[in-house]
Amino acid sequence: MLSGDAIPVVVSATRAEAAYVPAGIEVVVTGLGKTAAATATTRALAGRDLQRVVVLNIGTAGALRDGVVGLHEPGVVLNHDINADAIRALGYDPQERLVLDASRPTVLATGDVFVTDPLVRDRLAQQAHLVDMEGYAVAYAAAQFGVPVRMAKHVSDNADESAHDWPAMVDRSARALGEWLTAVLG
Repeated sequence: MLSGDAIPVVVSATRAEAAYVPAGIEVVVTGLGKTAAATATTRALAGRDLQRVVVLNIGTAGALRDGVVGLHEPGVVLNHDINADAIRALGYDPQERLVLDASRPTVLATGDVFVTDPLVRDRLAQQAHLVDMEGYAVAYAAAQFGVPVRMAKHVSDNADESAHDWPAMVDRSARALGEWLTAVLG
């Protein structure tokens, strides 16, 4: 549960994922992908008093491992489609791994690739449990403002051909995300 003086800002990629956000809570709909998510999150945080703001990023995710189902709160987010080793070799820190809460074991990989390929899924499963297209960008933008982030991701598919059924699955995920928000907001 958030502290009583916290000001929640809910960030979601789509209106469908945010369909059950409790009334009266600010919702930022970013659009799909890292660029849209980073831009919308930055726009929502810029120019405001951030002392009590907490970003609550909600959304659907693909499961990268068999048996991963339901709602998860990632403790680590990865930018999976950046060539981090090459950037490090040039002497720069790509910051491809952000720790949100070390006590939460779930790892979320974020990239602009809509994962349906089994080879990509297997490669990502070696380092993460879930995959989405916005989480890392939201966390990165919030970190630049010094704002804490909590995430809830609900598994909508297995990051395979079933991902194409996302429109039929999103309402079930949105309900679970709304329930999570209700509990977190107390």
